[in-house]
Amino acid sequence: MIIDRFCRPHMKTVLSIDKPVPRSLNDQKLAARPLLERIKRRQFVRGLIASIVIKFIIFSFLLSPACGQTKPEETPGIRLGIVTLWHPLIMYEKYQPFADYLTEKTPYTFALHIRQNYLEIIEGLKTGLVQVAVLGGRTYIKAKREAAILPLLSTLNKNGQPLSQGVFIARKDNPRINALEDIRGTRFAFASRHSTSGGLMPIFWLRSQSKISLSDLKTYTHLKYHDSVVREVLRGNYDAGAVLDTIAWQYKDAGLKFIGKTDPFPGFVLVVRVDLPDAVVETIQDTLLALHYDDPRHRKIMDTWDVNIRFGFAPTSDSAYDAIREAVSYLSEHGPK
Repeated sequence: MIIDRFCRPHMKTVLSIDKPVPRSLNDQKLAARPLLERIKRRQFVRGLIASIVIKFIIFSFLLSPACGQTKPEETPGIRLGIVTLWHPLIMYEKYQPFADYLTEKTPYTFALHIRQNYLEIIEGLKTGLVQVAVLGGRTYIKAKREAAILPLLSTLNKNGQPLSQGVFIARKDNPRINALEDIRGTRFAFASRHSTSGGLMPIFWLRSQSKISLSDLKTYTHLKYHDSVVREVLRGNYDAGAVLDTIAWQYKDAGLKFIGKTDPFPGFVLVVRVDLPDAVVETIQDTLLALHYDDPRHRKIMDTWDVNIRFGFAPTSDSAYDAIREAVSYLSEHGPK
């Protein structure tokens, strides 16, 4: 067998100093054989180890609840879309436990569906690729216009309210920027153009309350993710930025200071496609509303989820997001600049 050939022990070749080194081609091949066998053996062992590791990863993945292996094959699959607040790899780490919980507690299998940007989640809801999604306010009102969806539940913050907030940040060691009025003439970073808390509402607040237009900034840009804004501000590539409050608090001790906040506004919303069976919708709603963060048993589970869905859910309606529509309308009329 191949394994026997590569793994069997072999005798080391010892060359005596008073014996001539082999000169013939056959002798040279014989002298080189131990080295070749050692190389082959190492290659085989490395390949074997790599194969074992890969198979272990695949086996562990197949056993996870998100893969549907804990339920019968006929169990309906539901794709769960999430707006990308963080880099997608971090999003999987923070939201896979949530999908696993829904899979465990309901008759359905939930598969996490994370894409590079907000618009791809809306497209998934339009085409039916995604049946359930957690959206920010701005993404929700756009999706509501374009896709057949219904708002089911709003997420709660740590105070038990269905609200979020935008936070303006700068480096803690920047002596020149200590308040919002100091950002004129600076390099500023927003989150995605489609972000509510890192784009729309901070711009609306600057324009309507602080009377600061984008043209008052030296430069500004929109980065893909909220953690990208934090990173670039800390690196000094931008003087200030705007992000979701929960993300700002997570990085505060890394060297940030808060120089302003927006008013609270409607937070994240869990939506479902209108063609999702009523039984599925009711099961999702009942399962999530049964959770209470004050209950230590529930808290142990919910603390494994992203902070933006960790504190529970409450029933909601389309009108709850009228404040977001008003901000969009204001900026359309007056312009962000």
